[in-house]
Amino acid sequence: MHNRYRNLVVAATGTGKTLISAFDFARLLKAKPDAKFLYIAHREEILRQARLAYQGVLKNSGFGELWVGNTKPQHYNQLFMSVQTANSQLSNMRLSADFYDYIVIDEVHHIAASSYRAVLDAFDPEILVGLTATPERHDGSDILNDFCGVIAAELRLPEAINRRHLCPFQYFAVDDDTDLRDISWKQGRYDIAQLTKLYTHNQARVEKIYQSLAETVTELSKIKALAFCVSREHAAYMTKQFLIKNVRCDILTSDNSQERQAKQQALRSGEINVLFVVDIFNEGVDIPEVDTLLFLRPTESLTIFLQQLGRGLRLADDKDCCTVLDFVGNSRPEYDFSQKFRALVGKTNQAISREIQQGFPHAPLGCRIELTKQTQELILRNIRQATVNKNRLLGLIRSFDSHSDLPLALQNFLKLNPNVSLEDVYKIGSWSELVSAAKANEVGEASSESVRKAYRRAINTRLLSCDCFGYLSFLRQLCDQHFELTPEMDQTMALMCHYDFWQCNGDKGEFASLQQSLKALDNDELRGELSDVLTLLINRIHHEQLPMPSMVGNPLQLHARYAREQILVGFGVSTFEKQSTAREGVLVIQDQNIELLFVTLNKCEKQFSPTTMYHDYAISERLFHWQSQNSARPERGKGLSYIEQAEPGKRIFLFVREQAEDENRRTMGFVNFGEVRYVSHTGSQPMSITWQLDYPMPTFLWKEAAKLASA
Repeated sequence: MHNRYRNLVVAATGTGKTLISAFDFARLLKAKPDAKFLYIAHREEILRQARLAYQGVLKNSGFGELWVGNTKPQHYNQLFMSVQTANSQLSNMRLSADFYDYIVIDEVHHIAASSYRAVLDAFDPEILVGLTATPERHDGSDILNDFCGVIAAELRLPEAINRRHLCPFQYFAVDDDTDLRDISWKQGRYDIAQLTKLYTHNQARVEKIYQSLAETVTELSKIKALAFCVSREHAAYMTKQFLIKNVRCDILTSDNSQERQAKQQALRSGEINVLFVVDIFNEGVDIPEVDTLLFLRPTESLTIFLQQLGRGLRLADDKDCCTVLDFVGNSRPEYDFSQKFRALVGKTNQAISREIQQGFPHAPLGCRIELTKQTQELILRNIRQATVNKNRLLGLIRSFDSHSDLPLALQNFLKLNPNVSLEDVYKIGSWSELVSAAKANEVGEASSESVRKAYRRAINTRLLSCDCFGYLSFLRQLCDQHFELTPEMDQTMALMCHYDFWQCNGDKGEFASLQQSLKALDNDELRGELSDVLTLLINRIHHEQLPMPSMVGNPLQLHARYAREQILVGFGVSTFEKQSTAREGVLVIQDQNIELLFVTLNKCEKQFSPTTMYHDYAISERLFHWQSQNSARPERGKGLSYIEQAEPGKRIFLFVREQAEDENRRTMGFVNFGEVRYVSHTGSQPMSITWQLDYPMPTFLWKEAAKLASA
């Protein structure tokens, strides 16, 4: 139907929910010549080009009437109408909901806008077709909701190039020596006024642009280029600067849009070589002769980037490829380079950072993507530091299938997006919930809300704070066997699992037994997610963990990290019938003659009162300086019990964490330093005690603990 080879979102509304390929649409119109047809777009150029395309396919020069601006139709049967006209005229048309058999909405990525809702609410066609190059929106909106959540037919940019529907490109990313990190970021884009000021007072940047263009193209006097600017002032400035350099160029903005046809023709004929434009050649305008594109501003929207790129990819006689120069600066972390390069490369099952490092081995046929060393370092740094929020995650999930042939699963998703961490995902929600939101699916019917919350809570607050190989492997086994607890399995770790998920004792959770509480977690969808999480957590354990000597029945391992509540279960403080609420830095277990010391190295005044800001640090790999509670004195009571620890056989275990919360504001787990023994002390109220560890502390915490000695 269209000769623009855009991606297609195609779905039907109505009783049958029948999906149909857009390429078969003309057959429907031929088979049903009296069918009522409505085509909606937001620009007159799009409507005129679409009508010509339909007339050509149908071999009927009289097909369809325009209704846009001052052009009005004689009837409503086959109509090409602007969305602006639709909003103002729908009530006057007085048509029934089923009047139109077929409705096509072009540039359907605009459908989330309120201006399109009137059409969707007014009509219930037999078939609704949406056409777009970019169905995935990175602003959080989802256009698939109106199309049964399905992309019925698609032809992405790399595939269109491989099939020779579009011409190849040579893409050069050039560092323009600008720093954009201090430019304000509002509503998903840079502040236009600040960008304009930066770009129109920067002669060095103009020289860089001109020099790069002159070095890249064969003959500057023969190119036909579109140059995308940030504002009218920027476009006027660039036009003036290029005219000074004797480059034949002109400017086209909405201020002089009435001259559009004349200036397009001037570019086509070669009368001018560069046309500086501002947001006016994004959609619906095709100049096949364009062979060069200059991106003179950061393009925050992937949709607009692909639309602008598409202006240079139309096939034309004597045109072998399109040369693209993208001038990039040191960008803010909100700016998303990765999606731009994913769109250029197409489907690949490796991270885009590796594509960049390897020189884009999966670029489309005949295409070249080149980054200078400095530009590559800048872009890779930006990708590493890119902001991860809910909208970005949803966009990455929606676009996954267009970038990879792997199934959409948590492990595959993180493999393809290595700069998104497991913690990033669960800081925002749970994997299954994010996928449901991205795909507009209903939450799995088999999972009650309480079970879903239990999974999300366990992963986010307990498992991400734990790196015990033995316990995580136990959970994966339990998960694989549908949470069936057998007698030979470790019952203490099973109890840890109960508390990790339900975080209350059996009675409060209304479970008659530990087996019943675990079996309540059996859910196919959520078990699959949990299994992926456990595999990821296990695979990132790279230090040795050993059983604790002489601690029969205690599954905790030396140098493993645990949530406090897991430690309490391990030592038998919490049971199925009773949950401990101990939150102190010191916990005495009288019936076992055991004392647990919980130490936070980097204390924050917001979380610790002045009376609990103890000075704790490592003296060596086996010696640890610990400051007691303020009441402890060496001649009696608690202080004396530490000094005389060995005489009554008292056992003391030390658990240490770097800080109360990690960078994601998630409560950090404690690393099990194991059993410690009294060496010496100084002072009183509080006492400063030196403990000797039975085993050297893990190397990953030794430096962190030692550097506090001089604090």
